[in-house]
Amino acid sequence: MSARYAVELVAVTKRYGATVAVDNVSLRIPEGNYCCLLGPSGCGKTSMLRMIAGHELISDGDILISGQNVGSLPPVSRGTAMMFQSYALFPHLSSLDNVAFSLKMRGVAKAERRAKAREFLALIHMSDYADRLPAQLSGGQQQRVALARALVTHPKVLLLDEPLSALDPFLRGRMREELKRLQNELGITFIHVTHSQEEAMALADLVVVMESGRIQQADAPRAIFDRPSTAFVAQFLGGHNLIPRAGDGALAVRTDRCRVLDAATAAEPSLLGQVSAIEYQGSRVQVTLAVDGGIRAVSHLPDEVFYAHPFRIGDRARLAWSDADAHPVSVAIN
Repeated sequence: MSARYAVELVAVTKRYGATVAVDNVSLRIPEGNYCCLLGPSGCGKTSMLRMIAGHELISDGDILISGQNVGSLPPVSRGTAMMFQSYALFPHLSSLDNVAFSLKMRGVAKAERRAKAREFLALIHMSDYADRLPAQLSGGQQQRVALARALVTHPKVLLLDEPLSALDPFLRGRMREELKRLQNELGITFIHVTHSQEEAMALADLVVVMESGRIQQADAPRAIFDRPSTAFVAQFLGGHNLIPRAGDGALAVRTDRCRVLDAATAAEPSLLGQVSAIEYQGSRVQVTLAVDGGIRAVSHLPDEVFYAHPFRIGDRARLAWSDADAHPVSVAIN
């Protein structure tokens, strides 16, 4: 095992009684990466995060952090810090004292820990709120304080459990930028659990897509979006049509690579159907076809392309794509 990987999972399994939450998972996360564990509720991503943190015991397998097997170590000895979804700030402590608390638990002297806490409040642009209690802060401000508290101990790995889920869409966008800035500046490995495809694509160097306790695909965001390996990945990410093919399989084609043509226009490959929905989405128009054979297919057309030759609901039309833009995906997990 190499220390150039911040975290390594080796054949890790987690069982809760008869239920298998994580099923024989192996994964390597390089040093300094921003990794997002992505998947629907119940896929095992939070159990993986909690096992890395030491808040859940491993049923089978090994977890290594910077090359050291930490399976038997308590959370405080693993070199990790965890930012919880609820933020878990102490309501009776100021922002400064909340950030300093983890240093206090490590026996750092009062003057030193408060100086370090001020340094990290400045890092997250919260110096002016040092004396405020959590109840006097907005949700976004509370999150920044929780983030500073997690970072102040200089962890090797920061673990984030759906940290943006409680924020409104505007604040989520702002905090995505803040998280990526901090990760780049500090060079710490971040492992971030989310069910938001947009969030994972915006933040991650490495996206790990999970379903039913297994990893379906782990790769860079662009690679996963351009070439999903399974039908589940293509459907969960969105932005793809799944075209049945002979045998047990399908073709995945990005919706923005599909064209909508008059039904009489000859094109191969293509599918014939009826326009069932049209949605204007600003810079693009989403055209949905109910394809003969019961398939739902979507094309995302630039608005100027659609309005140069608009369709109406009920029109017969043809969905066409290039062979170069289609690639096979497996229907089942490998």
